[in-house]
Amino acid sequence: MAKQTYSGSCQCGAVAFEADVDLDHSVACNCSRCRRLGSVLAFTPLDGFRLQKGEEAVSEYLFNTETIRHLFCRTCGIESFAYGQMPDGTKMAAVNANCLDGVDARALSPQMYDGASK
Repeated sequence: MAKQTYSGSCQCGAVAFEADVDLDHSVACNCSRCRRLGSVLAFTPLDGFRLQKGEEAVSEYLFNTETIRHLFCRTCGIESFAYGQMPDGTKMAAVNANCLDGVDARALSPQMYDGASK
């Protein structure tokens, strides 16, 4: 599967976005946050992510090194995406594949990332 454009949102629809991601390169992380959320993440450079609505509807959560801006809907609590940067400094968005329209994240084969050890 190559990079495709997907639409997504939080549960209540207050936050909506489009993202250009390759779901064949998705990641499941075992850090204290991702493990509890069950997130399956797909990454894109920041110019491949377009917030359609909801900038005023999100709240930010930072933890550990405070380098990833976890953004969740203030109404329904769903974290549909986060902002951060790649190791080379490229700004990126991490999209929760569970929030993408028409995608069954449980059918993906994500690469495991050991965030618990970081």
